[in-house]
Amino acid sequence: MPAFAFATANEIVFGRGKARQSPPRIASLGRSVFVVTGQNAARNEWLFDALRAEGCEVRTFSVAKEPDVETILAGVAAAKGCDVVVAIGGGAVIDAGKAIAAIVPASRDLMDHLEVVGKGLPLDNPPLPFVAMPTTSGTGAEVTKNAVIDVPEHKRKVSLRDNRMLADLAIIDPALTDNCPKAITLASGLDAITQVIEPYICTRANPMTDALCSDAIPRGLKAIQTLMEREDTAARDDMALVSLFGGLALANAGLGVVHGLAGPLGGLTGAPHGAICGALLPHGLATNLSADPDNQRIAEVIRWIADAFGTTEQNALGALTDWSRANGLKGLDDMGISQGAREAAAKATETSSSMKANPVRLTYEQLIALMENAR
Repeated sequence: MPAFAFATANEIVFGRGKARQSPPRIASLGRSVFVVTGQNAARNEWLFDALRAEGCEVRTFSVAKEPDVETILAGVAAAKGCDVVVAIGGGAVIDAGKAIAAIVPASRDLMDHLEVVGKGLPLDNPPLPFVAMPTTSGTGAEVTKNAVIDVPEHKRKVSLRDNRMLADLAIIDPALTDNCPKAITLASGLDAITQVIEPYICTRANPMTDALCSDAIPRGLKAIQTLMEREDTAARDDMALVSLFGGLALANAGLGVVHGLAGPLGGLTGAPHGAICGALLPHGLATNLSADPDNQRIAEVIRWIADAFGTTEQNALGALTDWSRANGLKGLDDMGISQGAREAAAKATETSSSMKANPVRLTYEQLIALMENAR
């Protein structure tokens, strides 16, 4: 058996009602609390009030979109002097909070620490204590050690990464995801499912990530179908667990071609990350299997998909595509992703960290064909 290490948040709390029990624990990390929220900060007044009741000073900062360099720098300026950063929101909010917590104590410029477009230097000081509270089931960012940041001048989304960026406390309360809009549920859910499929078939899979992914893939495929039909508490709980498992798996194994392409495509066009992953997923699996037809892990994933959609293995990927489109997921063309953007993304995957663990090396021509099929 190969040796492996397993990194995760310092403390993970999972369960309904856990978010509302968290203020005393947050207050124990620091009395001046910087709370990063989504665009509608008012929905989190309960948290602000509860923290103040614990004797905390609370500052808030709203993130309306996937974070870019300007957003992070504005957040860093606003967070100066705070003791702890809390992010409550979707993956973009959590990435923003994670980056702000990392850069507030840093002596260097943000660009010095960014991968690909910057110098990729490690942080010179430990981040502020960081608490993550996801309100969507998608990225698993609450348990990963990187933050994805858009760099518009380079038309790329890249990572700020450091082992010390793992959250001090990750609170996964599925109740925070209840009644999430259908479109967000679908896109974020397909991202979560992708993030348990790609670590399972990647070259860095290990027994710990295998255990997480083999449970989460069938669980997620069933839950997301239920949530497209009706609101369901048990399905929300399952998707929250799948998202958590995906974050743990990708942080400790790797990803693959879907994320290798989704990062550049998002940076080039501004299309939403989860929707891109959902559109690419079946075609990424088909391309990898075509390039490596004896890959038993990919075949196993396709069997799980076939079982979930009640079809044959030969029709499984088509069934996933058709079901996703029928529930409102757009293809790449309808997301505004042009031929030029696809060509640029295919070239950019050569420097993408996600592609390093893909189960097989893919050519530029294969990547272009994959995206053509996802149009």
